[in-house]
Amino acid sequence: MTVVCLLGEQGTDVQYELLSRETAREALITYSFAEPFRNSLAVETVSLGAAVSLCNDLDWYLLRFVDQTIIREPSITSDEWLSRSLATAVRDEQIPPSKTGERLAIYGVVDGSPTEPMYVTRRAKTEDSSYKTLPSYDLRQVEETVVVRVTANEFNE
Repeated sequence: MTVVCLLGEQGTDVQYELLSRETAREALITYSFAEPFRNSLAVETVSLGAAVSLCNDLDWYLLRFVDQTIIREPSITSDEWLSRSLATAVRDEQIPPSKTGERLAIYGVVDGSPTEPMYVTRRAKTEDSSYKTLPSYDLRQVEETVVVRVTANEFNE
C-alpha cells in the first residue's frame, strides 16, 4: 500500500483542519487514519497514482494547512519517502523510479516532529544496486531521522 502523510503547519491541528471541512472530509473518509508524526495525518492508498490524485483533490487544503506532503511507495523504496513533487513526476513517467534516490532531504525527528532538513546527494549505486550509506544527520541532536527523496528543483531551494 502507498502511504500519503500530510505534515501540518506549525500552529495548526492538521487533522482538525482537514476533517472539519466537508470537501476534505469526504475525500478522506474512506481511509483509515494514522499519525506517524506529531501533527500529521497519514492514509494508505492502493497505488502511487491514487496517492497523487488524493493530494490533487486536497490541494486547496494542503496549501493552507499542510507544511509538507510525503508519500511512501513500497515498489520504489520501503524505508524512504518521496516528496509530492517527486511522486507526481514518477507517476507522470517524467522520472523513472530507479532514478529517485540521488537527491535527499534528511529530517531529524524531535519529540515526534520532523525538524529542518539536511540536503544530501547519493551519486552512485553500489554493485548490488543499492545506494550508498547515508551521512548522519548533524544539524542537531535528534531521536531518529526521516529520509525524503526530492526532485532537483526541491533540492536547489
